[in-house]
Amino acid sequence: MATINIKTRKQKQVIDITDLVYKEIAKQSNGVCILFLTHTTAALTTADLDPGSDLDMLDAFQVMVPVMKYRHPHNPDHMPDHILSSLIGSSLSIPVRDGKLVLGQWQKIVLIELDGPRDRQIILSFLS
Repeated sequence: MATINIKTRKQKQVIDITDLVYKEIAKQSNGVCILFLTHTTAALTTADLDPGSDLDMLDAFQVMVPVMKYRHPHNPDHMPDHILSSLIGSSLSIPVRDGKLVLGQWQKIVLIELDGPRDRQIILSFLS
C-alpha cells in the first residue's frame, strides 16, 4: 500500500495525477491498481485533458447540482461539493499490464478538487 499526497492550489481544480500513480506502480507487473481518495469534497476519475477540458468539466459540475437550501449542519455552502464527490466517486480500479496502466489513448487519472485549496491524500493498493 502507498499514499499519494497532493496539495491543491485552487478552490476548484482538475489535477492530472497519472504520473504520480505510475511512480507508485513502477515495480508491479500485472494486476489491478486501486486508488481511494480519503476526502468527501474531492473526487477521482479519468478524463481527456485537452486544453480547456478541465474548465469545461468544472463548469459542467457546477450546473449539475441544484441551487437550494441545504441542511448540512457543518457548512451548508459546501454541500454541493459533497454531492459532486459522491456522484463522481472517490475510488478507481485500473488494470495494469506489464507494469503499465491500461488506459485509453487520451485517458488521464485526475483528482477533482471541489473545495480547496487543501491537502489531499490518495491511498493506492495493488492486487496481482
